[in-house]
Amino acid sequence: MTGDHLLPAPLSPQEWDALFTMASPETIVDWPAKSKPQRNAQTLPTPPSSDEGDEDEDKNTVVSISAAFHPGAQLDSAPPDMILVSTDSVWFSVHTHRLALSNNDFNGVLHTPGNPENPPTITVPESSAELNVLLHCLYNMSAAQYSPSPSHVAAALDAMFKYGLNPAIFTTAHSPLFTLILRMAAAEPFECFALAAERNLHDIVTGISAYLLSCHLADITDEQAVRIGPLYLKRLFFLHLGRLEALKRILLPPPMSHTPSMTCDFVNQKQLTRAWALATAYLAWEAKPDISTSSIEAALRPLGEHIGCDQCQNILRERISNLVVQWSLVKRTI
Repeated sequence: MTGDHLLPAPLSPQEWDALFTMASPETIVDWPAKSKPQRNAQTLPTPPSSDEGDEDEDKNTVVSISAAFHPGAQLDSAPPDMILVSTDSVWFSVHTHRLALSNNDFNGVLHTPGNPENPPTITVPESSAELNVLLHCLYNMSAAQYSPSPSHVAAALDAMFKYGLNPAIFTTAHSPLFTLILRMAAAEPFECFALAAERNLHDIVTGISAYLLSCHLADITDEQAVRIGPLYLKRLFFLHLGRLEALKRILLPPPMSHTPSMTCDFVNQKQLTRAWALATAYLAWEAKPDISTSSIEAALRPLGEHIGCDQCQNILRERISNLVVQWSLVKRTI
């Protein structure tokens, strides 16, 4: 007889007696199980307990959700119907009708229909920082609170082309992205200028150029110069040189003379002219393109302290006031 049909060993008389005896709680014992033949026991592992492994799975199942684009965010009157997952595994709950601004179905993402009840999950090749900037643009919101770096903004702008979006739409004057880049330019003016120039974002380039008035053009790196390109680099140099030339031009004329009097003759008035020439020559030599009107006033007003003629003092004050107005009208951007 084969091992598949082996009969169990017969019970002893004592075991039969115990089997038919009414057991009390005090007499219950665990009977050893009789060994039974097993077929291919080595290839039939015992299934694990239903609880086994759950704890490890729970620990590994960690989902990072965007702080701005979470399922409960009130970003639209309709609920989100799609989830975009970044390369660093952050989930962004979005609305397909927002992505539909694209002219290529958001690079084919919209070929998968949205479903608010069970949003499809689509993985995209951008990091969470880059995708966050891109989606804030689509929703016309500012990402400034997340402090993105210029490289993240640059990557988001480049991604717009891939997803069939026109960056010019999102970088108009006073738009959230326009304001964000200008804010970054206060800390990294050359980098932000290069970022905008290489993508021909004229409005942003123009706005950032005002921040560059306090910078030394010699600090531009070769890599930044290549990215800026010859057109905007020339305009930037002309802006700096043009403002310095304009300053020299409006500083040159001395205060006007008045009719000689008993207390202030022509010779006395020449002293003011010489003092003005010395003060303005020093100012023009040391000035930078971003010199403020208050600095100009502070450099020239002390000339009046050495003048005893009231007419000369009035003429000096009027000349300084006109100079300040002229300087404030000089163009500050490319």
